[in-house]
Amino acid sequence: MHPAPSVIFFTTFSGLGFGLLFFLGLGFPAVTGWMAFAFFAIAYAMAVGGLLASTFHLGRPERAIKAFTQWRSSWLSREAWCAVGALVLMGLYAAGLVFFQTRIAFLGVLGAVLSLATVFTTSMIYTQLKTIPRWHMTITPVKFLSLSLAGGALFAGQVSVALVLLVVAGLVQIFTWVEGDKALANSGTDMATATGLGTIGSVRAFEPPHTGTNYLLREFVHEIGRKHSQKLRAISLLLMVVVPFVLLVLPFSHILVLLAVVSHVAGVLTARWLFFAEAEHVVGIYYGKR
Repeated sequence: MHPAPSVIFFTTFSGLGFGLLFFLGLGFPAVTGWMAFAFFAIAYAMAVGGLLASTFHLGRPERAIKAFTQWRSSWLSREAWCAVGALVLMGLYAAGLVFFQTRIAFLGVLGAVLSLATVFTTSMIYTQLKTIPRWHMTITPVKFLSLSLAGGALFAGQVSVALVLLVVAGLVQIFTWVEGDKALANSGTDMATATGLGTIGSVRAFEPPHTGTNYLLREFVHEIGRKHSQKLRAISLLLMVVVPFVLLVLPFSHILVLLAVVSHVAGVLTARWLFFAEAEHVVGIYYGKR
């Protein structure tokens, strides 16, 4: 898949923002007044900024409002409803903390649940796609949720929790890469199934469909060399998990925590670029690219 910057930004920062809102909703850290305002401002900037970035990937961004109408069948629509519900409830919860120094627990818990539900529905937009075997795995939602929680714990300053969640997120990411590398081959998709001609016998391509490029090739047949892929995987894991973990086990310092956050975000951005760049759409088989 073509790794569009808007979708990379959306999936990375909305996940981090809703991860932070999850911990704030549960009362971690226990802040009020202007300190609470600062934490919620960061969370909303990431969550809302990420959601707004996703509209730039639409052909007609002004029609994004129509996403709310298909909640019975569309994970995108369910994501929209969960996001609005989470942001509204967390906004009311934040108002109590900022202006009245009062924690309305039930609002925080409901908002936290909807925040995680938003991340889950985002992951299901990709998981449901049978045409991309690397995404069509039960581990994909686990990856989105583990990264959201790990990043949320980091931003919330929950060091002991973040250490555990970083390790979990790293292991899940490695498992996803291992299983994803086998997904296309294990899907049973070949030229016969890609063209729908498998019932008439063996199928092979005599000529490429055409000599030029087209929309399908630009959007769905992005190719990345295995050597570059392995290097980027190592870099993303190093920045996303190893560096933050090492910084957090050192004697506590706000500067070290900040560096851990910056490193983690850079690693997640790299991993998310790979998430799209490595995705093999089965249409690539039809064009002889897989």
